[in-house]
Amino acid sequence: MQQARPSERRLLKADGRRAKLLFGDTFSEVCEVRLLMPTREDAWELLCEYTKGESLRRHALAVETAMRAAAARYGGPDANVDEWGLAGMLHDFDYEMFPTADEHPYKGATIMCGRGYPDHIIHAIMGHATYTNVPRDTQMAKALFATDELCGFLVACALVRPSKSLDDMEVSSVKKKLKDKAFARTVNRDDIYQGVQELGVPLEEHIRFVIDALRPVQAQIGLNRLGVSEEATSA
Repeated sequence: MQQARPSERRLLKADGRRAKLLFGDTFSEVCEVRLLMPTREDAWELLCEYTKGESLRRHALAVETAMRAAAARYGGPDANVDEWGLAGMLHDFDYEMFPTADEHPYKGATIMCGRGYPDHIIHAIMGHATYTNVPRDTQMAKALFATDELCGFLVACALVRPSKSLDDMEVSSVKKKLKDKAFARTVNRDDIYQGVQELGVPLEEHIRFVIDALRPVQAQIGLNRLGVSEEATSA
């Protein structure tokens, strides 16, 4: 079979629809294209192409981090940590440009399909928006739904603390904030409660798990790490 030059392989990653133009229509050649799984670098470039705002980029990093941790906790021995992370990073990549329920996450799913992302990642991302009615029938999809809104809520909780950190945050204070409907109004509490129910874990346990998962990346998501110098967090 004709081999793609490095530049062509990169082009195929960027747009799977180019396969027929470059290599014809044979089954084996199409399979070659599908083996070119996008990398984290590819996903970050895709995110930045469609998302310019710092807040949404930080949220993407937070959910990516939580999903990578969730792969080990909820995904079983065969879970691909990198794929779970990609689902977290890209779940809202189209939202800034296509914010309506008629477009998000449908536009993003179409774009990801054209760029070679696996169906199960796209399926999980479609399922995180309840109005799509796409079933969350995989552990990846359930974990994404359970971590998305919670990540945003935890960051909001940290930002109103004097420390602006997760390091001194208690689960009890998060639960108290969840009951305060005037706080972080844009966060859908129902999604958080439904998410842990579908995942089959207690709310308190999942809150603690996500707090612990996010602590190492606080500097990247706009928070402080207590007892860590600014030079250390930027190194």
